[in-house]
Amino acid sequence: MLKIAHIINPVNAPEGSELRRIQPITFKSIRAAKIFAEDAVDVELYAVAYEEDGPAIPSFFKRLKDLDRSVLDLASFTKRKKLPLIIDILNALFNATDSEWLIYTNADICLMPHFYKAVVDMIAEGNDAILINRRRISKAYNSIDQLPEMYSEIGGSHPGYDCFVFHRSLQEKFKLEGICIGVPFIEVSLLHNLIAFAQKIKYADQLHLTFHIGIEVMPPVDQEYYLYNRGVYESQIKPVLYPLLDINKFPYSALPLHKRIVKSMLNPCISTALVLELEGKSLKRKLKILLDEVRWRILAK
Repeated sequence: MLKIAHIINPVNAPEGSELRRIQPITFKSIRAAKIFAEDAVDVELYAVAYEEDGPAIPSFFKRLKDLDRSVLDLASFTKRKKLPLIIDILNALFNATDSEWLIYTNADICLMPHFYKAVVDMIAEGNDAILINRRRISKAYNSIDQLPEMYSEIGGSHPGYDCFVFHRSLQEKFKLEGICIGVPFIEVSLLHNLIAFAQKIKYADQLHLTFHIGIEVMPPVDQEYYLYNRGVYESQIKPVLYPLLDINKFPYSALPLHKRIVKSMLNPCISTALVLELEGKSLKRKLKILLDEVRWRILAK
């Protein structure tokens, strides 16, 4: 039977906070999905957190060794936020399991009951990386007892990436440096790593497999931490990954050129400048192949 290892980073959020309300619903939905898929896949549930966040971890998750560093160890900020590094979370999972398939989701991403079964089907299609976009549902829900209603709400689509499924062989190649979770550019960094190293990527952007309570697409972000993550990506990650980025593995690559350009421009997780640059690079190569073919045919006459 296929085995999948899934990790999250719970937070012992303060009373009255949105995360305090949502996390228990996330946990219950993950457990329900694991039970639903027991006949199809062996799901291992893991959690890793700072020592002070330990009380938030449910008993049905295996708690891994506490995280011992944060973004505060790598840079100075006027407002101190102890945000974990994504590479530390993924390494904790990699070292804890021999599962060939790994999953990372944000702590506020709930799963539909059929989530793991759908992942198994997508793996069987030959994909070694899968990105699943969430649905956005009403913010009115506040109890785990309302899960059936949440499952029933179709909600709206969301362009961002917060659920990553990948073969463990890819992680050893990842270039994630000091990227921290909780602010933009974590999704860009993971997306570009998967584009660079995966052989076949599945973008599950129209499936009802995960959901988030709250319909806001782009909530306010802390600019200081946003600029930090962006700086790490631009200076340390992008230069390494750029030669490996293939425009044919980007989202919307199956669409006609004009449609994929427009969609890329509208998606906040995709750099329009980068896409245009890669499209030009691809077009230049195609033209060279065409001109070379014409040249050789003339020469052969």
